[in-house]
Amino acid sequence: MINDNERLIRLGREVIDIETDAVAALRGRIDDAFAHACRLMMHCEGRVVVTGMGKSGHVGGKIAATLASTGTPAFFVHPGEASHGDLGMITPGDVVVALSNSGETGEVLTILPLLKRMKIPLIALTGKPSSTLAQEADVHIDVGVEKEACPLDLAPTASTTAALVMGDALAIALLQARGFTHEDFALSHPGGSLGRRLLLRVSDLMHSGNRLPVVHEGDLLREALLEMTAKGLGMTAVVDDQGRLTGIFTDGDLRRCFDAQQDLHDVHVGEVMTPGGVRIEADRLAAEALRLMEDRKINALLVVDEDDNLIGALNMHDLLRAGVV
Repeated sequence: MINDNERLIRLGREVIDIETDAVAALRGRIDDAFAHACRLMMHCEGRVVVTGMGKSGHVGGKIAATLASTGTPAFFVHPGEASHGDLGMITPGDVVVALSNSGETGEVLTILPLLKRMKIPLIALTGKPSSTLAQEADVHIDVGVEKEACPLDLAPTASTTAALVMGDALAIALLQARGFTHEDFALSHPGGSLGRRLLLRVSDLMHSGNRLPVVHEGDLLREALLEMTAKGLGMTAVVDDQGRLTGIFTDGDLRRCFDAQQDLHDVHVGEVMTPGGVRIEADRLAAEALRLMEDRKINALLVVDEDDNLIGALNMHDLLRAGVV
């Protein structure tokens, strides 16, 4: 019993070592066949259809999802279901990527004649270059491993890891070749926090019009407090008689007034405001506004146009509600 932990740790590390070696071996297989596969998918007029049975199917599903989210339209088709109607999902103009470690998976081989008849390019990822699937494919990529991490050399472990990594290599090579951008990625993930950080702009969140707290420099501090309370942003913009932005008055400024024992009924807001105020343009990303607030250790920003005219305001609570933080 005393050595149980040591044994489990050793076994776990052995698995990592085996799978690390399997992945490292793939580097030498990024060759002309890999480039040919990328070109086929790059110039695909339809969709990249990924297929595979069992564990290869699970890996294929992930590869299809990665391709789809990185600029290469793709989906997964179960080869068993393909023989019973789902083959109609594959159309001329598509490219098929088939995964099978043995290269002899019956359900995959069954659909090959129909793919040939439709003249659909076939990319095969197998562990056996001499297998039927490898030989029938337009492009074969070798993802074979020396051994599985399973001590029985039976459970797909290192082989599925190798296939998954090769799929990632294909997807990311295509991503970069297409010039896929951060914004492109966000458009594929609008519901997630990443999408919100990459898509939301200050203009989407800022308070403007009647919702924007504004007072004049000559207004009494009491009037500024009423404006702050009414608009609920914990701040108010301050403008001069011509409506030009001159500063900001925040909760922090109010605390400093109390510390200095200022009379709220006699002091004008222009005397106690923070001159200038930190500003941002409306077309900037909300994530940039967050970074600016964090860097300056403030909770509110004034939003201005290209001529530095006040058009809105934004505070940390707006970013929190939008899920940017």
